Amino acid sequence: MSTEPCLNASSIDPEYFNGLRRAFPNQQLYKLWLVITQDVNFSGLTKNFLDTENFAKPNTELKRMQQKETIKRYQFINDVLKVGKVTDTSKARDLRSRIDRVLMHRVWGYAIFGFLLLLIFQSIFDWSSYPMDWIDGAFAWLSSSVAEHMAPGTLNNLLTQGIIPGIGGIVIFIPQIAFLFLFISILEESGYMSRVVFLMDKIMRRFGLNGKSVVPLVSGTACAIPAIMATRNIENWKERLITILVTPFMTCSARLPVYTIIISLIIPKQRVLGIFNTQGLTLMALYILGFLAAILSASVLNRIMKLRSKSFFVVEMPNYKLPLGRNVVLNVVEKTKAFIAGAGKIILAISVILWFLGSYGPADTFGKADQMIAKEVAAGRIAPDQHDSAVAAYKLENSYIGIAGKSIEPAIRPLGYDWKIGIAVLSSFAAREVFVGTLATIYSVGGDADNEEPIREKMAAEVRPDGTRVFTTATGVSLLVFYAFAMQCASTLAITRKETNSWKWPLYQLLCMSVIAYVSALAVYQFMK
Repeated sequence: MSTEPCLNASSIDPEYFNGLRRAFPNQQLYKLWLVITQDVNFSGLTKNFLDTENFAKPNTELKRMQQKETIKRYQFINDVLKVGKVTDTSKARDLRSRIDRVLMHRVWGYAIFGFLLLLIFQSIFDWSSYPMDWIDGAFAWLSSSVAEHMAPGTLNNLLTQGIIPGIGGIVIFIPQIAFLFLFISILEESGYMSRVVFLMDKIMRRFGLNGKSVVPLVSGTACAIPAIMATRNIENWKERLITILVTPFMTCSARLPVYTIIISLIIPKQRVLGIFNTQGLTLMALYILGFLAAILSASVLNRIMKLRSKSFFVVEMPNYKLPLGRNVVLNVVEKTKAFIAGAGKIILAISVILWFLGSYGPADTFGKADQMIAKEVAAGRIAPDQHDSAVAAYKLENSYIGIAGKSIEPAIRPLGYDWKIGIAVLSSFAAREVFVGTLATIYSVGGDADNEEPIREKMAAEVRPDGTRVFTTATGVSLLVFYAFAMQCASTLAITRKETNSWKWPLYQLLCMSVIAYVSALAVYQFMK
């Protein structure tokens, strides 16, 4: 196929080119045209030669020829690119096209994507269980060892009841976070992620979202902050705003620690069809729930905002390739380090604050714990061997954090939460993964410092004053639903404020998501209890 615009002698006055053709018989007609119209000189061709051969033309004639050249050039480009023509991809026989016809099929494409997601969530639970158990036990042993070998005192309590349990509550989830980023990196490196974006575009448009909204929503499974920033490539302001407002519904990696610890408590680890386990299926259901919440909310916002204009969605389809191991490893390491570094600072600060609030309280109640429990033991209401644990529990309930938790307990009791869970929910607004670290700190402050029980065992053994378990199936499902719909963290609000240049939208976002989360969790708990 010719690589130059289609020019012929009939479209040009031949006398303009006779001299040039004699001088350069091997040059193409298009290049000779450029010599006349654009004053493009061949090597060795001088202005004197042009003047001598009478090639110089009036400006009006040059303008006319330049216009004709431009028109012919764009006609040629349109023909090569087949602009305005529909390409029949079914006739393509190369390997990439054959794979695309399967992976982007209107039925099998979604089925394959769903199956891949199912395998990913199964792997997250199965492969990560061994390192997670080791990390959980290691931090419990570390806390117990420090308590045993350090001199008793404030520093001992701070380390064993505050810092170590708090940090351990997030480090335990490094394997799951790493596996999640591993699979995402493989999908991106192989070229499949672009196909997913293209495939999901068909669904997005039915709910009023721009096709480009798929990229932020898919990115939201890692973190909402860069996902919201990625909406900048959406030209239409209203479509961009809708995408910003619904992106926090997507299940980010910060929610993963909350989901996995609660799922492990309330969902038995059973095999389905000999391949899948119920815990992995539950995790996948939560991701789907977040996605459905996002697109349904987008549909409602689209109707409220009376969105009329639409923009176009263009995505590059890269060639399929085997993922480079070095790129995948670097991506996993960098993203995991960023996740831990960002969350670690917050968790460390909150763990210290929570330890202080849980270790101190008003003198008239907190300071008289030993006297109050001694009276209960003397009256026979508490067994002598339970004196120490009763004192610790009494101090925790009458500490500053206990007072704060008791004050909000009436509002969260209908959801199945006690005051300890309420404190964890409030503190997790700084970062979702803080939920587990907060409970680890609270249970450590209120328990025996020499207890080597992992955090999951402490949560499973937690009981209410009437002796019933705290983390029942109804309470666990209520928590899962609450975190599926609640605003992710304060950082997400901050980036929404920055991207919208107004506090109106982040406050609206916080209010609506909080109401949806509370009402949904309330309905689930009341139905299941």
